[in-house]
Amino acid sequence: MHRERLDDRLADLETDGYLIDASQDDANQLYLSGFTGPDPFLTLYADGEVHVLVGGLEYGRARKEAAADTVERHADYDYEYGGREARNDMYARFVRNKGVESVSMPPRGPVGTADALRERGIEVAVDTDDRIREVRAVKTDEEVDAIREAQRANEAAMRAAEELIAGADVAGDGDDAETGVLLHDGEPLTSERVTEEIEVTLLRRGCALDQTIVAGGAQAADPHDRGSGPLRANEAIIVDIFPRSKATKYNADMTRTFCVGEPPATLREWYDLTERALDAALDAVEPGATGGDVHAAACEVYEDAGEPTFRTDPETETGFIHSTGHGVGLDVHESPRLASGGEELEPGHVITVEPGLYDPDVGGVRIEDIVVVTEDGHENFTEYPIEFAL
Repeated sequence: MHRERLDDRLADLETDGYLIDASQDDANQLYLSGFTGPDPFLTLYADGEVHVLVGGLEYGRARKEAAADTVERHADYDYEYGGREARNDMYARFVRNKGVESVSMPPRGPVGTADALRERGIEVAVDTDDRIREVRAVKTDEEVDAIREAQRANEAAMRAAEELIAGADVAGDGDDAETGVLLHDGEPLTSERVTEEIEVTLLRRGCALDQTIVAGGAQAADPHDRGSGPLRANEAIIVDIFPRSKATKYNADMTRTFCVGEPPATLREWYDLTERALDAALDAVEPGATGGDVHAAACEVYEDAGEPTFRTDPETETGFIHSTGHGVGLDVHESPRLASGGEELEPGHVITVEPGLYDPDVGGVRIEDIVVVTEDGHENFTEYPIEFAL
């Protein structure tokens, strides 16, 4: 955790401390506490110190695991199993015990907790800027290494997916499957089967993900369609994998687009354009540039070729219909944004660069790398090759 950066970013708050009431699923909570509590618990940051309050069940593990200056349990405040009001009384005593009479909470903090503290005389302000999220955006060297490690697992999973797709046969007139459908061991190769191969590969490398994207044909024209059913030859197949390390909790992200057989001319043109847009956007990544600058670089490639983007037509449903990228860390989507109005890039920002083109009548194409902004530019730690036709 960047404690110095955290102190600097919280310095202008007019409260005594910063309070989070959430489980490990909240990235701000995980970042501040360092504790993987499955149930909501309290973390208070005050006077440069982290204080954690957990139930008795988690107390022993929290003492070993939490990146906290103090770890306390409910029993320390004469509470373990009681009603909501008694729990809220405990929360207020915990906060006051640290010499705190006013706290800031993140914009998604529980309203019930905020109101209960207010009723007990503790001032609660909403941190509308979500300052801890901003602090998390700039990664330490250790965090960058954790994302890099997750990316290596990601690339192993992508390789397994590509090999499965590339090794497929194509159904002909004599096959039971519809002509053009990809076959694996005589059965239609489906998005679900490729997803299974991805997930098994990731599990073997200490990573997991709740969802992935293996979408072919018209499904690939929707950037967030997970994909389902048989995959076909001569169509684009988008594979987007964003795993999370089970050990470090940091994510990676990468997309490749494949085609078994001969891609139609329009798809081939789109792929070449997207590779050029990727290169242009990557060339724009450096400290001092903004996310808007990087997005503009990708858009210009498409716009010069006559393809619509949200810059030229905010209501378009085809063409380049999303931002160029996003930050990656404890959340797979976090700051900074590579979009119009995106913030200034700083060394330590880990970002994806992922231009794409989409149209249900054609399909979709997307290529995504993950890079870290450095003092003099950026480092692309995506080692996976960019190849369309298999």
